[in-house]
Amino acid sequence: MTANIYYCPKPFDEFSTLVDLLRYRAQAQIDRRAYTFLQDGETEDASLTYQELDRRARAIAARLQSIVAPGDRALLLYPSGLEFISAFFGCLYAGVVAVPAYPPKRNQKMSRLQAIVADAQAKVALTTTSELTNIEPRIAENPELLALQWLATDAIASDLASDWQEPNLCGDDLAFLQYTSGSTGNPKGVIVTHSNLMHNEQAIEMSFGHSDKTVFVGWLPLFHDMGLIGNVLQPLYLGIPCILMPPVAFLQKPFRWLQAISRYRGTTSGGPNFAYDLCMRKITPEQKASLDLSSWEVAFNGSEPIRAETLEQFATAFESCGFQKEAFYPCYGMAEATLFITGGLKTDLPVVSAVAPTALEQNQVVASIAKQENVRKIVGCGRTWLEHKIAIVEPESLTRCSGGQVGEIWVAGASVAGGYWQKSEQTEQTFNAYLADTKEGPYLRTGDLGFVQHGELFVTGRLKDVIIIRGRNHYPQDIEQTVEKSHPALRSGCGAAFSVEDKGQERLVVVQEVERSFLRKLNVNDVIGSIRQAVTQEHDLEVYAVLLLKPGSIPKTSSGKLRRYACRAGFLAGSLDVVEDWSKNPQNKMKFLHLQVEVNSMLEQLQNCQQL
Repeated sequence: MTANIYYCPKPFDEFSTLVDLLRYRAQAQIDRRAYTFLQDGETEDASLTYQELDRRARAIAARLQSIVAPGDRALLLYPSGLEFISAFFGCLYAGVVAVPAYPPKRNQKMSRLQAIVADAQAKVALTTTSELTNIEPRIAENPELLALQWLATDAIASDLASDWQEPNLCGDDLAFLQYTSGSTGNPKGVIVTHSNLMHNEQAIEMSFGHSDKTVFVGWLPLFHDMGLIGNVLQPLYLGIPCILMPPVAFLQKPFRWLQAISRYRGTTSGGPNFAYDLCMRKITPEQKASLDLSSWEVAFNGSEPIRAETLEQFATAFESCGFQKEAFYPCYGMAEATLFITGGLKTDLPVVSAVAPTALEQNQVVASIAKQENVRKIVGCGRTWLEHKIAIVEPESLTRCSGGQVGEIWVAGASVAGGYWQKSEQTEQTFNAYLADTKEGPYLRTGDLGFVQHGELFVTGRLKDVIIIRGRNHYPQDIEQTVEKSHPALRSGCGAAFSVEDKGQERLVVVQEVERSFLRKLNVNDVIGSIRQAVTQEHDLEVYAVLLLKPGSIPKTSSGKLRRYACRAGFLAGSLDVVEDWSKNPQNKMKFLHLQVEVNSMLEQLQNCQQL
């Protein structure tokens, strides 16, 4: 086959596995550049055509086939770069189950990595030569890692491709284990099949309005579901180019992200809400003047709470650069559903529902009066696509909520994964839920709360994170937003609100990072006073304790999500990196510190997942 076909309209119908799809691309689009990597976020460091990727994948697969059996698990430990993509497909080509992870940082605890290796029962670890050199001294100190066979894939000669034996694969075969962020305990491996991936890619293509003219630009970590399934596999599914850069390149200089969109005429790109906030704070007027964002058609926003004010302010800030507010694409997804669950129409403006917070505290959805000062704006995350279904369920009775009620979001469809690896009880609880009255199911219980209004899904928070004080429900992200806006010394997206029990009553605790530039001139009384006043005014809540933390120290998952459970455990154990703390009842500090022994074992597990 020599035709230069740049776009395959319905690969899901024509191919059952990613191996079939890449093999097709390598023959039909021989010289088509698939991925370009900007090592520093600006300079092209490496690239891969579909043919080159196929050849590298076959070579790595041939080496794997000589040392492990089909179905064995391979740990992938790669810095940002295209070698990760080659290794990932090398695993698929060998029929080996890929287990993407992130190389531990210097002096970082290895407990999360050890937990993944033990749970997956990995036989081999793939990495680069330089990364292997860095990690070798630590491998010798960890029995789980020492037992692995280590392989530097960049040292594998491409000539080995001719030794590859094509495996007998079908859509139901396991493609990889996507380990969750581990925000509430040990990481769990989500079982993702080829069929899950192909179905989810079709849903993304349809909902995002992608075509052969689509150009991806991405900075998200490739070991994470949004980076891998969104920024790597969706371009392959479409047969279109993708421009990638390391996450750190974006975090150090957010201008690089928008500069790449402008330079390569990117049409689809996005990330969590904090990325747009970061751009507004860090990109200068002079840098803005050089940007042309008129090509940007889909600016997806997901993975964490989406703020209406962020969408409004970003659209205003970059309107002069050609950015259209219609480009914003709020969406909702999770690893347990492969990635994507809901999204809107590409050409529609984001849907925002203004509701009364007092009603929301009672799990009721009541439209807010236009002139009412205390309003909560919730951004809609679209609707389901293909044959996916959503049910809003009362989490105790397991029956459908009536209209105007908040409940747990349940999901059903072909993108829902097969469960958690080697965790039958948790799989049964999470992936095999049935409505108590109608017996309809099975559904995936997401653990997220929300409601549906006019067919649009609105996510209000996490079921386990809801703070209940004096019989009223409070969503921590609302309190966290109030806190970070209360004083300029506080870092955006780096605070957590949770409750602790004192004398039989739930009390509100706030932990919040301080901006680095304020550390030397910090007026602690002023900052804490501002936090307490703002929370009282906005939420009618009394703050029981405030901990101001050092920059970059608050517990987060590998994808940048706040780990509120770990923050709470760290508060109780006195292990957070504190600049200053305040408590309404100082004498109770010792009581909390006495809990350290009780929670030490839990903290050891909770420290598995480090901030990116």
